[in-house]
Amino acid sequence: MKYQTVKFFLIFFSIVASKNTFAQLTDLARLEYSYIPKSNSEDSFNRFRGLVNYPIKTSEDCYLIVGGEYSRIAFDIEDNYPFDTSNLNRLHVIDLNVGYTFKLKSGWRLGVKISPRIASTLRHEITGDDFLINGGIYAINDKTKSETINKPYRLILGLTYNSTIGVPLPLPFISYYRRINNQWSYNLGVPKTNVKYFFSEQSILQTFVGIDGYFANIQDGIVIEGGNQAESISLSVVIAGLGYEYCLTNHLIWYAYTGYTINMNNRLRDENREEVYKLDNVNAFYLRTGIKFKI
Repeated sequence: MKYQTVKFFLIFFSIVASKNTFAQLTDLARLEYSYIPKSNSEDSFNRFRGLVNYPIKTSEDCYLIVGGEYSRIAFDIEDNYPFDTSNLNRLHVIDLNVGYTFKLKSGWRLGVKISPRIASTLRHEITGDDFLINGGIYAINDKTKSETINKPYRLILGLTYNSTIGVPLPLPFISYYRRINNQWSYNLGVPKTNVKYFFSEQSILQTFVGIDGYFANIQDGIVIEGGNQAESISLSVVIAGLGYEYCLTNHLIWYAYTGYTINMNNRLRDENREEVYKLDNVNAFYLRTGIKFKI
């Protein structure tokens, strides 16, 4: 029990700090709040996230997308732990998003995104250790608007570079979406799979399973038992849950999600990104709600 609050914090940061790479570029704006209550102490966790993306038409069916995103994660610690947690009270994630997409004569659309990121406790001036680079390339075959297909679909294949599994690595991106009928659709892929039920085109319930993760710098490294020093935090997690979306207009959507972690692997790492401390698995509920403006 004595390490449980720190474990909950790492889960929470994993859930909220890294989201679907391609979906972020279809959001023109988003405001979001996330919260994890802690039942056995006064500790609590909350996160505010805001992003803006702006598409610029460069030619027919070609767009440059520029934007930015900021997340602030607040962690209130009341209990005592075997290492100093004072510099984990606040974490900051700042992204600059730059994307470009164009349509081929075959009907496929290609897209590329690069996102320089600052992910750090930011207790002092920004250093090179606070910087990361995320990005990806995508090929999209979108038949969701086709009038000649009984069951519209969208296929996205891509290769990304991010920290979804805990450390920055090249990872595949696969998404196959199909609208079965007026009530049901599904999306199969990595890092997220979901099934949606449409009460109407404005009111949608979904169940989902996804992989998420993060990697962030710790300014003023944490001294661990045995004299090792943790310079960064990483985590990968599998999340399952339920979500509800309500379309206020054709582009403005309110949403709420609740989920549960079903598998987790979290580590504190040294300057060489080698593991120096591993926390046991612990599962947790979380809540997330917000409003977004989508293309």
